Amino acid sequence: MEIRNEWWEWAKTLFAAVIIAGVIRLFFFSPVVVDGSSMVPTLQDGDRMIVNKFQYKVTTPERFDIVVFHVSDKEDYIKRVIGLPGESVAFSDDQLYIDGEAVDEDFRESGTFTEDFNLYDLTGYEEVPEGHLFVMGDNRQFSKDSRHIGPVPIEEVVGETPLIYWPFEDIKVFNKE
Repeated sequence: MEIRNEWWEWAKTLFAAVIIAGVIRLFFFSPVVVDGSSMVPTLQDGDRMIVNKFQYKVTTPERFDIVVFHVSDKEDYIKRVIGLPGESVAFSDDQLYIDGEAVDEDFRESGTFTEDFNLYDLTGYEEVPEGHLFVMGDNRQFSKDSRHIGPVPIEEVVGETPLIYWPFEDIKVFNKE
């Protein structure tokens, strides 16, 4: 009888652990794998990251956050937030301009090329629409991003990706500055 009670206690503990893990994954954090080279040099193909799903429930995305968002029911992208709602976005001579002011992109390596554009020519919008973000990959020549798919509805953002946890030698936490 005592063995049966011990097994029952273990089964209840295991069941509770599975439920707690499921709730954490569903509502707070989940893993994601980088697929492709659009975020090189910051992220490499195959990097494994944690998506913080809770962050944007209590705050709003900030410029240069790395976010995961739904492109379709079956596909998510990882990109960097460049333009926020109500801002104009342009590139000229590989320099980012937000509302006409030059903004440094310290995360980019020199020699990265971004073709000249302005938001209106790409999307028909003078400013990033309310409730949307303008996102781009760090590897601008090989990134399918808001220049191609348009501004991303904030409601499609799964969360922020502040941590690479694998490969082990590349563990990194992205600090907001």
